[in-house]
Amino acid sequence: MLVHPMPDPIAIHIGPLAVHWYGLMYLLAFAQFIALGRLRIKQPHIAAVGWKKEDLDDMLFYGVLGVVLGGRLGEILFYNPAYYFANPADMIAVWKGGMSFHGGFLGVMLAMYLWGRKRGRNLMDIMDFIAPMVPLGYAAGRLGNFINAELPGRPADPSLPWAMIWPNVDNIPRHPSPIYQMLVDGILLFIILWIFARHSRPRMAVAGMFSLLYGCARFFTEYFRVPDYEVHFGGITISAGQMLSVPMIVLGIILLVLAYRLKQQAQAPSEAVLAGKK
Repeated sequence: MLVHPMPDPIAIHIGPLAVHWYGLMYLLAFAQFIALGRLRIKQPHIAAVGWKKEDLDDMLFYGVLGVVLGGRLGEILFYNPAYYFANPADMIAVWKGGMSFHGGFLGVMLAMYLWGRKRGRNLMDIMDFIAPMVPLGYAAGRLGNFINAELPGRPADPSLPWAMIWPNVDNIPRHPSPIYQMLVDGILLFIILWIFARHSRPRMAVAGMFSLLYGCARFFTEYFRVPDYEVHFGGITISAGQMLSVPMIVLGIILLVLAYRLKQQAQAPSEAVLAGKK
């Protein structure tokens, strides 16, 4: 049986400045966005539609605002509004953790819409482009949660080799749920999505695949995490994270159906012309 190492949440001190591991994980997430973005721009079907390295820096600025503001507002409104409205000073204490992925997702969509208006880019083209770079950034955030000893897992069978005691919670062996989410929602999703996006896909398909796969992965891994709160529908109990993942699953299905249906409709006139020439 393992014991959570409970590392110091402060990575380094620079004079009076304390640099937290959680903040470093966000820097890592933004750095990998640039690195993967440069690899993605080299893919022929991406270069063919005019994506350039110069776009990445500008997008990152908007994306950081969307992630931080949307993620924090999502945490406040979706998960613990009573606490934050009773302790408003903690609303800006992002170094303590507490960033909602679903809120960050909405924040990034709004930020990319604003960037797209400025640059004349369709929102769905932007989301298709950035979707494969998101999961590894998410994985970095979950690693930050683990270092902070946040998001403890549900009780686990003590015989499970990686069952872990979280000293800041109790002495009950638990699932290391942030690690599960880092591996499944983050790294595994990145591998699948990166392979899917290596070839040209219809508009909305890559974004739709991301939304569907993340929603499904998060719904699954939430079973191993202590829920922030639970909701009940027709005798079925689901966690807050699962409830917020359902719209992403639905959105992903809708985008994928629309993407391939519109592709078929676009191909139909060409096929009819070719048939007429025979």
